[in-house]
Amino acid sequence: MNAVILESILTCPECGHARLETMPTDACQWFYECEQCHTVLKPKSGDCCVYCSYGSVPCPPIQQNGKNSGCCGQ
Repeated sequence: MNAVILESILTCPECGHARLETMPTDACQWFYECEQCHTVLKPKSGDCCVYCSYGSVPCPPIQQNGKNSGCCGQ
């Protein structure tokens, strides 16, 4: 089993601002406010969280169990 990566670069689709964030391991993150333009990011259809939609690395549960497993044990 590969090590889980806990940091992901979130990139705002509105303004392109990117920021390195630490992903939670015990909860899904459904919303994220861009610190530059204040757009509130929400997961794209079919994604479980903002990291899977806008991050450089998918969330920990998806890394461990695959996309079809659901996020956060769902």
